[in-house]
Amino acid sequence: QVQLVESGGGLVQPGGSLRLSCVASGSIYRIYAMGWYRQAPGKQRELVATITSGGSTNYADSVKGRFTISRDNAKNTVFLQMNSLRPEDTAVYYCNADLGGCRAGLNYRGDYWGQGTQVTVSS
Repeated sequence: QVQLVESGGGLVQPGGSLRLSCVASGSIYRIYAMGWYRQAPGKQRELVATITSGGSTNYADSVKGRFTISRDNAKNTVFLQMNSLRPEDTAVYYCNADLGGCRAGLNYRGDYWGQGTQVTVSS
């Protein structure tokens, strides 16, 4: 059973920083891309940042220059360093992984999500 578990969310003042982590565990033979998405109340889930296994990154325009995505392939972990946080960054942040797993002796490729971690930016 593949699981993604996020950590690092919380309450921070405007201008502050947070670092999110997400660990993928289970019968995984390869992780292709990992990413972070967020969903604010009353809004659709949106992409924040993604990173491929080779390290290529992609960011939403709203977070460019403030957020940095990175990953540790050996530990199946992705990070999101968030600096200069703004109230509009308040949302539930979800980890996503496009990965190859193994079940009952068969390999498959699937898309997985974490349970989400709340980030609140407020004074």
